[in-house]
Amino acid sequence: MTPEEYKQRFREDDAVGWLSIDSALETVYGKTEPRHYGPLCGIHFMAGGTDPIDGASIYDSNKSEYHRHIISYGMSELYYDHEKAGGEFSKWGFEFTFRLKPFAEDKDDPLWTVHVMNNLARYVFNSGKWFEENHFIPAKGPIRLDTQTEITAFVLALDPELGRIETPHGEVSFLQLVGITNAELERLMRNPTTTEVATLINELRKDNPLLITDLNRKS
Repeated sequence: MTPEEYKQRFREDDAVGWLSIDSALETVYGKTEPRHYGPLCGIHFMAGGTDPIDGASIYDSNKSEYHRHIISYGMSELYYDHEKAGGEFSKWGFEFTFRLKPFAEDKDDPLWTVHVMNNLARYVFNSGKWFEENHFIPAKGPIRLDTQTEITAFVLALDPELGRIETPHGEVSFLQLVGITNAELERLMRNPTTTEVATLINELRKDNPLLITDLNRKS
């Protein structure tokens, strides 16, 4: 799409990239309305609205087993910008997703997962380094603070349902954060390659095709 085609198709008040994400989600969830948290709802996760992502949507899913599916908005180009038309990648080229089995200590929506996304997004924006499939991220402790969970790191996999999409600003991959145990992290630290991460993800996928994180899972 050329800048001229872009200007003919969209108005300056269109959230072009945001609508592309919503369209991808509609292929999975139909017309189900998510619970959205973020600046567009007047809610900030940090005082003053300094979060690097613009918010996140949370869906309830009954696929495989009941879980919550969280999707970020803001790692890709969300708003009208004809100068970004037809790019190879939309901004950083991805959005975060996370699938979480309900946890007893989460009385309401697990907004701590969005704090995690914001922290990772802040790293990307500050360092200029981005994430890709088959990366792994040590959390330096439980991924949910103040718990006894053995899940202390993440691997990144392509979201099994959302995959990749092409937007008017370029490609967007939905990178799913998948919680792993400390023993699995130690295995990756001994062989820190994308090949080993991919092998681990495929092992997890055998019994857990949607790669749902369970904070009660043991090593």
